[in-house]
Amino acid sequence: MKVKLLSYTKDPEQVVVAAIRQCYAAVGAKELKKKIDKETRQRLIKQVLASGHTSTLEHASFTFGIEGISRVSEIQLIRHRVGCSYSIQSGRYVKRGEAKFAIPVSIQNDKEILPKYKKILKEVQGLYNEMTDKGIKAEDARYLQPQSLQTKIVVTMNARALLHFLELRCCKRAQWEIQQLANLMLREVRKVAPIIFEKAGASCVTTGICWEGEKMSCGLYKDIKGAEVRTRI
Repeated sequence: MKVKLLSYTKDPEQVVVAAIRQCYAAVGAKELKKKIDKETRQRLIKQVLASGHTSTLEHASFTFGIEGISRVSEIQLIRHRVGCSYSIQSGRYVKRGEAKFAIPVSIQNDKEILPKYKKILKEVQGLYNEMTDKGIKAEDARYLQPQSLQTKIVVTMNARALLHFLELRCCKRAQWEIQQLANLMLREVRKVAPIIFEKAGASCVTTGICWEGEKMSCGLYKDIKGAEVRTRI
């Protein structure tokens, strides 16, 4: 899987702090933005993150190019709607003559299952190519393609939505592929907004609360001082 930060709000943390200060200032945001030093930026961003009043984070957005994600994780990804936008490679208009497929580690490590898995994928792809070669439209031939089919997506999230996404998907209880995606996205945004995303990650890390419940928790919260496990009701 490849994840690239394609674009983002210029000076995202400066913009966020200008928005924070605008709530309490008589002058405009343009003037406020000029007067923000590093210490003030750190203090104000950490204050809103700690308080939970994070609406001002919505003024910063980040756009990612994602390649090599399966349809399985695509479905999980697009469940995140508020503050998120998606543009996905079309199976109707793009012929997948040389498609690639995800292979979970558990299958890669099984010497008996792996060749059978690859054989089925090869047969499926062969039939797909045969159908499109005979003039069957890609929009119909795609019904044959499996969940493991890899695709390409452009994703934009504002900082508030992205932090929420990371809380859920960086969790070790998340499915392995979406967890990998979340960690790669986090690595990218920390380069350009280190204060906002300094402590981003699973909820046990960011809030000190594991919401998986005692039976489902991975147990990581036990290694975090003051953290606890809860169950949503």
